[in-house]
Amino acid sequence: MRLGSPIKKSPWIYHAHAGGCVGCDIELLACMGPRYDLERLGVKWVASPRYADILLVTGPVPLHTKPFLERVYAQTPEPKRVIAMGSCGTSCGVFIDDENYSIAGPVENIIPVDVKIPGCPPKPEAIVDGIIKVMRKF
Repeated sequence: MRLGSPIKKSPWIYHAHAGGCVGCDIELLACMGPRYDLERLGVKWVASPRYADILLVTGPVPLHTKPFLERVYAQTPEPKRVIAMGSCGTSCGVFIDDENYSIAGPVENIIPVDVKIPGCPPKPEAIVDGIIKVMRKF
């Protein structure tokens, strides 16, 4: 498989679940399984944003989660990249209603986003493609 521009490093990813259903999270687990195996690309999941190169955010951002997401973004060292995943993370999905008082907005309204992975939930192939796109930005 030819990836185009060379990938310079193995990224460490921190997953931040901002809200919504867990459909995107289940698809992330599928990506780590033997069929899609993100570890072959050097991807490692970390338990702290202080070690991460990439923040992968799923779900719309509720008002009570907004400070958490801002703090996680601030704790991530430079250079950092952000992936917004799923319809909820990219555009608030079903929570886009103007009368929804508890949603702060999609991820890009809170922190800068480098790559968006659309879908509800996105397929593992799309997730792998999005991670490769953000890896090329380093």
